[in-house]
Amino acid sequence: MNLPNILTLVRILLVPVFVLAYILPVSGTYLLAAALFSLAAFTDWLDGYLARRLNQTTPFGAFLDPVADKLIVVTALVLLVGHHHTLWLTLPAMVIVGREIVVSALREWMAEMNRRGLVGVAWLGRVKTTFQMVALVVLLANPPDFRLSLVILGYVLLYIAAVMTLWSMVLYLRAAWPSLQSGWEQSGE
Repeated sequence: MNLPNILTLVRILLVPVFVLAYILPVSGTYLLAAALFSLAAFTDWLDGYLARRLNQTTPFGAFLDPVADKLIVVTALVLLVGHHHTLWLTLPAMVIVGREIVVSALREWMAEMNRRGLVGVAWLGRVKTTFQMVALVVLLANPPDFRLSLVILGYVLLYIAAVMTLWSMVLYLRAAWPSLQSGWEQSGE
């Protein structure tokens, strides 16, 4: 157990605290939830930075980090969809969650084929993640009121993230297509 892995575990432990902060009917909970989500997003960046900088990458960390990321993002999206009660938020949330499922399955498939390195994190994924995290922080920090310009900004950023999510999924699928096609052909024999 090293510092990057501890930070990843802290991010997972922040999830229930973040949920409670968001759903409690007390003044200031939006800002508290947004701050906790921001802390979790920061630990995501920090654990990766420290793992590379201190040369402390581990198979456990490589497994747990994406799980922690998906857990906090999907939790935030579910909370927001439930709170906003609008198709305008549900659509990009469905795209983002659907893509995460597809890409996770694809990564698992590629690992089974011993070709995990062919489907890695690209610059587009990092940019998408930035838009997504900023959108979620903005939306978590504000009540679901379309009269607020920050809420509209949050929606716009989330739609940009959803488009980038689809784009990155296409890139992942294109990179993996030869392996997928080979696996499909092998299963037909």
